[in-house]
Amino acid sequence: MNASPQHPDRTDDELAALDVTVLLRYGLTAEAGPRRTALFGDGAAAAAVTLDRLHTQPRSVAFLAEVVRAGGVAYAAELPEPLPRPEAAQIVRGWLEAATQLAGGAPADEATARWLGAVATIIELKHLARARAQQN
Repeated sequence: MNASPQHPDRTDDELAALDVTVLLRYGLTAEAGPRRTALFGDGAAAAAVTLDRLHTQPRSVAFLAEVVRAGGVAYAAELPEPLPRPEAAQIVRGWLEAATQLAGGAPADEATARWLGAVATIIELKHLARARAQQN
C-alpha cells in the first residue's frame, strides 16, 4: 500500500487559472493542514506559472522574499516597483496587499517570505527544465 498522498497533475493553464489571492487569504495564517498545503503547493506553482509567463526572473522574486522578511509584508506592498516588470509588479502587489489585510504580524510576514521563496524556486526549476529541453 502506498501511504503517500496522490498529487493530481495540473497543467500550467489550470494552475494559472487558480486564484492565488484567495489561496493566500485562507492559507497564509492557517495552521498546518489542507489550506496551508494548498497555498504552498498549488498556490506557489500557480504564482510561479503566472510570473514565469511574464518573464519574471526567479532572483527578482527571491529578492522580494528577502525584502518581506526584513521589512514585512506591509512595507513590501508599498514599494513602487516590487518586481521589475510592470505587469508582474501589479500582480504581486495584489498578492502582497491580500497578505497585509490578514494582520498576521511577524508570523504572516515570515510565511509570506517563505512562500515567495518557494515561488522563486519553482520559477528557477522551470527555467532549468526549459534549458535542458533546448539542449536535447
